[in-house]
Amino acid sequence: MNNKKVINRIQDLGALIALVLLVVVIGIISPDFRTVSNFLSLLRQSSINGFIAFGMTCVILTGGIDLSVGSTLALSTALCAGLIKGGMPVELALILALAIGTALGLISGILVTKGRLQPFIATLVTMTVYRGLTMIYMDGKPISGLGDSFALKFVGKGKIFGIPVPVILFIIIFAVFMFLLEKTVFGRRVYATGSNAQAAKLAGVNIARTKLAVYAISGVMAALSGLILLSRLGSAQPNLGEGYELDAIASVALGGTSMNGGRGRIWGTFVGVLIIAVLNNGLNILGVSSYYQDVVKGIVILIAVLSDRKR
Repeated sequence: MNNKKVINRIQDLGALIALVLLVVVIGIISPDFRTVSNFLSLLRQSSINGFIAFGMTCVILTGGIDLSVGSTLALSTALCAGLIKGGMPVELALILALAIGTALGLISGILVTKGRLQPFIATLVTMTVYRGLTMIYMDGKPISGLGDSFALKFVGKGKIFGIPVPVILFIIIFAVFMFLLEKTVFGRRVYATGSNAQAAKLAGVNIARTKLAVYAISGVMAALSGLILLSRLGSAQPNLGEGYELDAIASVALGGTSMNGGRGRIWGTFVGVLIIAVLNNGLNILGVSSYYQDVVKGIVILIAVLSDRKR
């Protein structure tokens, strides 16, 4: 019995152990990886995938999936850039971008709940439509010349006591999600919906409302990541966010969240995000081609899912 508990504990901490080993190995191979500036850069990069992955965790816990996050990011960012260039105050444009992301997420949720589509199909549709709308709005060209606003620069490039603002937001939002999922009634409803939707419904949980909420959360988190990218790049790009859903799903799977829903922890996603960031950062430093990086991430997702099925 004790041996079984030890094995289960090791499995629960598998992602954290993998992260530590990954950091140690890459740190030994490359001294450049061990610098403070590189770690801060790594955490700043983590925040972009992290926000999306936190929202994705909520969706997957209900037994769904959101393939539209990259396109949601692109469309909300493009509209924000267009509003700023059109003369709207930057602060208001940033708030509207978050509202737009929420609305785009809600549309996916409505297709799943009211349209009764499979989450994969529903979000595949919205992913395609949102990407097309982004291209139409931008005419396939970047939107630049957004001015020199302090608010816009602060979101992605600002620092507080030497720590990048995206890193601070990353930690704060992680804490918010941990509280939301582990200490609130909403969190219990999310887990119940993914564990057994029929039983949850009989217990009084509003399944449709819960699913709508998690897709809205996923949308606003994607929009927030887009704003950080907009701040850092100083422009909106038509292909922004392409492939981001892969990194987010990989982070959630690596963190131990069951792809069937109902089981997983947000801290696991946090660790999964760091693993993906360390992989990307370390492979870049080692000069590995981006094509091989995609292969590595695909294999990592496969291992995580097979491990989940074994558990």
